[in-house]
Amino acid sequence: MSPEDPVPAHPGVLLAHELESRGWAQSDLTFILGCHPKAVNQIINGKQGVSPAMSKALGKALGLPFDYFAGLQRMFDLSSASDPDDGITLRANMQKNYPIREMIKRGWLKGGDAASLGDQLSAFFEVKDVGAIPYIAHAAKKTSYEEKEIPPVQLAWLFRVRQIAKSISVPKYSEAALTSALARLRDLLAAPEEARNVPRILAECGVRFVIVESLPQSKIDGVCFWLDKNSPVIGVSFRFDRIDNFWFVLRHEIEHVLKGHGRSSHEGMIDAALEGERAGTGENVPEEERIANAAAADFCVPKEKMESFILRKNPFFYEKDVVAFAKLNGVHPGLPVGQIQHKTDRYDYLKKYQTKIRQFVTPGAIVDGWDQPLDLS
Repeated sequence: MSPEDPVPAHPGVLLAHELESRGWAQSDLTFILGCHPKAVNQIINGKQGVSPAMSKALGKALGLPFDYFAGLQRMFDLSSASDPDDGITLRANMQKNYPIREMIKRGWLKGGDAASLGDQLSAFFEVKDVGAIPYIAHAAKKTSYEEKEIPPVQLAWLFRVRQIAKSISVPKYSEAALTSALARLRDLLAAPEEARNVPRILAECGVRFVIVESLPQSKIDGVCFWLDKNSPVIGVSFRFDRIDNFWFVLRHEIEHVLKGHGRSSHEGMIDAALEGERAGTGENVPEEERIANAAAADFCVPKEKMESFILRKNPFFYEKDVVAFAKLNGVHPGLPVGQIQHKTDRYDYLKKYQTKIRQFVTPGAIVDGWDQPLDLS
């Protein structure tokens, strides 16, 4: 009903008109209905509504559809009801697109009424008002995130990483230093606990390294973006807490940094579901991702050596041979196991070597998640 529409009359008004048109008194109707005179009088005087049973009875008595008065009552009740909170639409739109309650739970937002949440979400996404928030805006032109079809849940994770990265101070970024640091990082691959040095090494090169637990359904593994042309950021989610996945994702993002990928775009390089075909170098994988995937795989286990080992041992990969191969290449067995699983599509193979590694990385890193929200204030 629009504001210009007249307010519907109480059904009792129309009932009185029906009686008048027939020349009936209220007592005539109560006689026909077999009810107490007060029942009809209360309706006609607008002191009582028409129940579904009474609507059927009136319809039969007056020769009208059984739901005629019920419909009048429904319209009258709706017009008389107080208007709902204007924030309902905004909250519904926010929750439809973003995991608002999860973001509040993690301390990314403080909660509050719709207006407060709108202001907080605008600040979170670095826009001037609610109307400019990606996926909530109603402007004719979509934001760049929507044009590139970045899911809102991934966007929320990205902006949390960005929010944290802005609070971190590191030396000036040096591409030469990061290139040189690859050898130092490679020396850490043999023992899971050595991964504790990763945050420090990256910081020394001018790379902000942030760990944020992934949001439900986001499937995000990592991201590389730039706060400005000289300030790279690497974010990882530990969606899979495995030694092979951590080093592959990390080296993947480092390659994006070294190649300057995402330097000119606000969203950078978002890497989600970085597994199976998406972790390979097939034609269906975008060129920048193929480059990063190849560098990551070669870093974990040199490509030629890995392919030679698989060619010689396939289809029988004995555990002792894999362990010896890993030792020969100075890496933890979980890394070649991960490569073998990927290349042979046998993801149950030697799973015991998929050592958890997050516990070693997080003590020296900036971390947000796992029931430990980061207070940026």
